[in-house]
Amino acid sequence: QLQLVESGGGLVQPGGSLRLSCAASGFTLDYYAIGWFRQAPGKEREGISCISRSGGSTNYADSVKGRFTISRDNAKNTVYLQMNSLKPEDTAVYYCAARGGGWCTRGAMSYDYWGQGTQVTVSS
Repeated sequence: QLQLVESGGGLVQPGGSLRLSCAASGFTLDYYAIGWFRQAPGKEREGISCISRSGGSTNYADSVKGRFTISRDNAKNTVYLQMNSLKPEDTAVYYCAARGGGWCTRGAMSYDYWGQGTQVTVSS
């Protein structure tokens, strides 16, 4: 069964950091571009970052650019999202998703497989 599992969420103070992980089971991530998305209560799902199959291309939403970094370790079948300088407006459920094909896009409709999400809460 193809599955993505996010981990690493939690409660953090403003200005703090978290690293989210997206681990795959039942398939290898080598052949997939990976995106990170988030959804806050009452808001639409937002594509915040993506990384190409090779890892050579990344893309970030303006809302997280300069604070978040996406990376992948294909040997561990895992993609990461390092989140620094967190703000209360970053509070949301964070999802990773995989799409066949190599190139990176933050459009949710392009993704084939989704994880269940991990909650990130930024609050003092």
